[in-house]
Amino acid sequence: MQLLRILVIAFLSVFACSVMASPVETYTFKDEVSQKRYNSLVKELRCPKCQNQNLADSNSQIAVDLRQEVYEMVEQGKADSEIVNFMVDRYGEFVLYRPKVSSLTYVLWFGPVVFLIGGLIIVVAMLRRKPKAQEQASLSSEQQDKLNQILKDK
Repeated sequence: MQLLRILVIAFLSVFACSVMASPVETYTFKDEVSQKRYNSLVKELRCPKCQNQNLADSNSQIAVDLRQEVYEMVEQGKADSEIVNFMVDRYGEFVLYRPKVSSLTYVLWFGPVVFLIGGLIIVVAMLRRKPKAQEQASLSSEQQDKLNQILKDK
């Protein structure tokens, strides 16, 4: 009975630690489309302080302020692109989870593809080189006879 109590307490402790608090804000929207736009934008924009959380998931004060800012702009009827451009002008392209393709982000967008192709080229080159190395390692008939003789002696 004591063991069961300890296990239940341990389970509840682990469960309580794993529950994440998410921000609770109650905004009222003109219509459902505005609410969906708001939710989409705060999930797409990154928190400048947290760095790997979007505005919707962050509890930092700047995220609270930015969610309020996004809400106000959505309610003013600004387009999504205007809101995103405002955030980029203010905080840089860092706030975008999917930055625009530009000369500054070529490595980010095309780097993995270049590394993959480079890796494939190296693997193919190594596989092509391997048979040549095996051909060079083959023994002449004299050497094979000597080897067979040595093996018989043992």
